[in-house]
Amino acid sequence: MLNTITPTDLRRLIRRNKHDGVTSGLCQGYVQCNLVILPQAWAEQFMLFCRANPKPCPLIAISKVGDPHIAELGQDLDIRTDISGYRLFEDGQLTGEMSDISSLWNDDLVSFLIGCSFSFEEALIAEGLDVRNVSEQRNVPMYRTNIDCTPAGPFKGKMVVSMRPFNDTDTKEAVKITGRFPSVHGAPVHIGDPKIIGINDINQPDYGDAVTINNDEQPIFWACGVTPQVALEQAKPPFCITHSPGCMLVTDLLNSSFEQH
Repeated sequence: MLNTITPTDLRRLIRRNKHDGVTSGLCQGYVQCNLVILPQAWAEQFMLFCRANPKPCPLIAISKVGDPHIAELGQDLDIRTDISGYRLFEDGQLTGEMSDISSLWNDDLVSFLIGCSFSFEEALIAEGLDVRNVSEQRNVPMYRTNIDCTPAGPFKGKMVVSMRPFNDTDTKEAVKITGRFPSVHGAPVHIGDPKIIGINDINQPDYGDAVTINNDEQPIFWACGVTPQVALEQAKPPFCITHSPGCMLVTDLLNSSFEQH
């Protein structure tokens, strides 16, 4: 079962192209990360953008220049092969998607690993809440919004959010639970009417899959680690690699280590 496999074993399966899907619900208990890889000349400004926008871009780790191995995130970890889907951006345009970036790697690149809301999903489920994208086995729905990020150098843009629906009782619980995880997006940024944050059709996510919203439920929105991909479109670096939405780096770090009581 992939939900109980170790992160090391999952990364090795991904490396051998034995798993090519999203990682929500896999390796329960372990931190998953969004990825941004940039040339060194762009790295400092992007780091400042992340630090100015900790809700959508909570930094978990930054690699050494040119080093694809980030020991503090996991043993036998290779950033070039251990994510099930990568996206290549050139001059701000998405130009390719692939399962291995070894041929694109060079000694000038810096990797940024950013916290992911998949980490707090486990805590929601443990408290008996129905996390719809997990129970329906879909990628979490993600939307571009009208919420401005704080600019840093060339990096600017609107926040991307992920959505999970809950009824009134479970909404209060979800806010409380996710608020204990500020390093992986924390509490919601919006509750209720999606049009207020610029989402015209809740059933047409910009990334991921639509999920069922029952009549007694409202959509709850959390800051999302796909936000940097919008900022990269604005900044237009000549070369950049990210994860494909929903395809995370699964690390050896424990979700519980990021929980604040």
